Amino acid sequence: MVSIKDVAKLAKVSVATVSRVINGNVKVSEEKKSRILEVIEETGYVPNRAAQDMVLKKTKKIGIFLPNTFNQFQRQLFSEIAHNLEELGYYSSFFFVNTDSEGEKACLNKLKSERVDGVIVLQEIELIEFRDYLKKNEIPTVLVTFESGDWENASSIHIQDEVAAKVVVNYLIELGHKDIAMLGSRKHSFGVERERGYKKALKEANLQFNKELSINIEAYNVVAGSNAIKELLKKKIPFSAIFAHTDELAFGAIRELLDNGIRVPEDVSVVGIDDIEYSSYTSPSLTTIRQPLEEMGKLTVTILHNHISGKSLSYEKNLLPISLIKRESAVKLN
Repeated sequence: MVSIKDVAKLAKVSVATVSRVINGNVKVSEEKKSRILEVIEETGYVPNRAAQDMVLKKTKKIGIFLPNTFNQFQRQLFSEIAHNLEELGYYSSFFFVNTDSEGEKACLNKLKSERVDGVIVLQEIELIEFRDYLKKNEIPTVLVTFESGDWENASSIHIQDEVAAKVVVNYLIELGHKDIAMLGSRKHSFGVERERGYKKALKEANLQFNKELSINIEAYNVVAGSNAIKELLKKKIPFSAIFAHTDELAFGAIRELLDNGIRVPEDVSVVGIDDIEYSSYTSPSLTTIRQPLEEMGKLTVTILHNHISGKSLSYEKNLLPISLIKRESAVKLN
């Protein structure tokens, strides 16, 4: 069986140079690259992952940190990321994070027991030791859907959540709505930003923020959206529109409103943020803010790959554009 050493000998280059060509590293001259590829074709050599790992000290393995229970938006985003990783020859190791210190410590311990070339974080992790470990071991890191903030040596990719919330709430205000309820949480930074955008939109329209119309949720799913409406209806405070921090919350809200004989959008308009796959297929279809999922997934992998391969040595914050998608769930107030 032909080995990587045989290819290197026949091509009159080092084993490391052969490995760089196999892994698509651009730091090899065209003359050497052509010679190596010719030898590979002639000998029928098939690259061995273990051999590549030994030579380049790379595993082609990426650690992906996900929430223990993730919503449809995160599923779609993960699918885009996984697809792009596969195209570049990487495979994934999954770390499911419980949102408490013990859960975060468990993930850190698992990370310490594995060798990864890089890390993608879709779940905010507060544990300082986790960030310190990544920095100390110079593990390339990309944060997705949230700000880098206190993280060092990490790039980030996300939208401006405050702006997104402000845009969609302003749309409700333009439709004549004044009593706008909010379903969300301050547990994560994007929730804090979306609440800030909601309050700014109200303030700039000279509308009073009513704390009683702000419902705190425990999770970003349809059940939480439904429960939030139950809590809101118990208060018997008038409202004509609902801003949900995510589409799934909006779906749950719409279902509960309909079950209580409240029509959407005739009686109450509902909007969300994310524009997940189902948003255009629900009845009524959901007015929402679109996050560029495909671009987000591709950019995440491209940036991480550039860090791993040494093409990029600087860490960056990437803000992606949003767009307001007007559908059936929000109408002008009569």
